[in-house]
Amino acid sequence: MANKVLFIGYVWPEPRSSAAGRRILDVISLFQAQGAAVSFACAAEFGQNPADLSSLGVATFSIQLNCSSFDEQVQRLNPDIVVFDRFVCEEQFGWRVERACPKALRILDTEDLHCLRDARHKALKAGREMLSADLFSDLAFREIASIWRCDLSLMISPFEVDLLVEQFGVDPRLLFHLPLFANLAFARQKQPEFSQRQHCVVVGNFRHAPNWDAVQYLRRDIWPELRRRLGKNVQCHVYGAYQPPKAQQLHSEKEGFLLKGWAENACVIVSQARLVLAPLRFGAGQKGKLLEAMECGTPSVTSNIGIEGMASTAQWPGGVANTASDFVATAADLYTNEKQWHAAAQQCLPLLDSNFNKSGFENNFFNIINELLIAPEAHRRQFFNGMMIRQQSLRSHQYMSQWIEAKNASLRHSDEDTSES
Repeated sequence: MANKVLFIGYVWPEPRSSAAGRRILDVISLFQAQGAAVSFACAAEFGQNPADLSSLGVATFSIQLNCSSFDEQVQRLNPDIVVFDRFVCEEQFGWRVERACPKALRILDTEDLHCLRDARHKALKAGREMLSADLFSDLAFREIASIWRCDLSLMISPFEVDLLVEQFGVDPRLLFHLPLFANLAFARQKQPEFSQRQHCVVVGNFRHAPNWDAVQYLRRDIWPELRRRLGKNVQCHVYGAYQPPKAQQLHSEKEGFLLKGWAENACVIVSQARLVLAPLRFGAGQKGKLLEAMECGTPSVTSNIGIEGMASTAQWPGGVANTASDFVATAADLYTNEKQWHAAAQQCLPLLDSNFNKSGFENNFFNIINELLIAPEAHRRQFFNGMMIRQQSLRSHQYMSQWIEAKNASLRHSDEDTSES
């Protein structure tokens, strides 16, 4: 097993604000459980609710984009494995890692397939279903190239594994399905019953475009009719980090649609709600808000996009609806029918145990990691496409980054000369 693992983060992880933050901590915990010393480096500023990585035993340091200082930092650390948080981090730092630490395994944690989410968003804005041609975008070329360049890519959704293999021709040996992990200890605790719960709740980071679209869609096309059916005593409480000022336009005491801001402990809020609403119209990956609903024993109503990569329609602990009218009818039935609600709530724990149990994935994950650590170059030579793409594209990333670094240095010198004169 690796002694040292370096994570290069797109942002500092915020597990209480986004599923992406929760995901990063899941993967960190996997390596730590095997005895690895984990470091986390990031070029971004700290967000509003960052995880205290030092308390988790993770060493942290800041890095700079387009700066050779990173080469010295990573060479000094000399990690056995480098994990890139999303493909944009691999674009920025992959060539530097390869040059400074050529023996280190390079693992991409995709979070979700960005090109899929983008293609669905464009189709939604055009008012039509997504076409296969929508997937072949500049974003896809960049993202798939990054997957080929890495030794292994962690895929959160089995749907996306199949898409990469069948649609883009990615070799399945380069992919490993590693879902979000459920907090089963919490999920097994006794949760409030139907009669002890009230109101509907929405949870989601507002910086994530699918969440913002879903809240607007809910407020405009779903909530007025749903509240009419449920009665004026029922409210919809919307929680999420980074709510933009424009979101307050959706807040209405009269309509019972209340924006509550960031939730310090979302589990408490979700456990007290009778329903979680997530009318997602585009997106990708797995949805942390829906996993959290299951952990709290709270039925949810969502769309096909919401359940994708998580469960089938028949397994879903709640309801699946893809039009506003169906969503209203499904949510109204679940909210008011105690027997139906209880049946949905009872599906939560079995689904978590079968699809999101950490113990079902970690052994296979480390078997693959250990095989790759023994002979990384032999693994890489199996994939000519990856070697070719790495040789071609990393040169362009290298030269662009070095040009930006030289330009920045020139500007600094010019500013210093001006200040001296």
